[in-house]
Amino acid sequence: MTPSTPSIRRVPIRAAARSVLGLTMAAGLAVTAAAPAAAQGDAAVPSGDPGAPPAGTSVGPAPTWSNVLYAETSPSQVLDLWIPETGEAPYPLVVFVHGGAFMMGDKSMDIAHIADVLEAGYAAAGVNYRLSGEALFPAAVQDVKAAVRFLRANADEYGLDPDAFAAWGASAGGNLVSMVGTTGDQPTILDDPSLGNADVSSAVRAVVAWFPPVDFLQMAGQFQAAYPAACEGEPPSADSPESPESKYLGSPVQEVPELAAAANPITYIASATQLPVFAIAAGDSDCLVPHQQSMLLHEALQAAGATSTLTIVPGAGHGDPLIAETVTEDVLATLAEVFGR
Repeated sequence: MTPSTPSIRRVPIRAAARSVLGLTMAAGLAVTAAAPAAAQGDAAVPSGDPGAPPAGTSVGPAPTWSNVLYAETSPSQVLDLWIPETGEAPYPLVVFVHGGAFMMGDKSMDIAHIADVLEAGYAAAGVNYRLSGEALFPAAVQDVKAAVRFLRANADEYGLDPDAFAAWGASAGGNLVSMVGTTGDQPTILDDPSLGNADVSSAVRAVVAWFPPVDFLQMAGQFQAAYPAACEGEPPSADSPESPESKYLGSPVQEVPELAAAANPITYIASATQLPVFAIAAGDSDCLVPHQQSMLLHEALQAAGATSTLTIVPGAGHGDPLIAETVTEDVLATLAEVFGR
């Protein structure tokens, strides 16, 4: 693994965001081309549902292919794929995994960052996965890994470079991409061969994880010890049976410590033989996920000799556009270095 370098940054707040963070819903409006057939033999479903996006959302580039079936277990197992209009294939690919507390959200939520990636000359994919109301952990991670395998198995058809994949997610999506990143070279319960392309790797070369929950067992204690002064009311408790983390696992997190450990990307670092480059960011005024969660992940990666950077944005909350304003340029620079272009 690549030696690490000191990399925790605490940066000043900037006044305006360059792009809306990936918790904002968005919708592509144009009808897109039909996709190549899925590995399982099913054709992808072309988009054709123009209509006004919900109030307050942003609209970005329409997908080149929409609602591509990457598995057959659930209608949730679809992805959108964007191919840049400049440059030449095969393109590096950034796989976006949306947030939403494991229980809500949609693949259109990261449209602002997808636009950034396309402008940089990379392809982008937005992945839907089974939410906790449909299927409990590890279904969501299994789906994301299946989507990565599907895209790699069909790289030639889509004009993708199978050796240049990255994954980007915020909040719950940050947990999921981190899970993909730390398990790409080892068999785990997170791999479901029935979802297809079982002999194809789900590894990625870079992970962008913003304010991810990683160790559910420590979240409540971290907030009890130091709830940000900017937050109002009582801190949320991941230990509650009604918390997103408990609903994701199917039981209060403290009652299922082994399951909570299995949902923690740090668990898999020690047994990994190769880890991707990580770019982690969080705000120190996050009222939903303690920023210490990002620190735990970063420190574990560095202890294992992996390359990881962590940016703490003072005064920024959960999903704060200031995080995107502060670190997006650095993230794109990291991707350029990893992809070599």
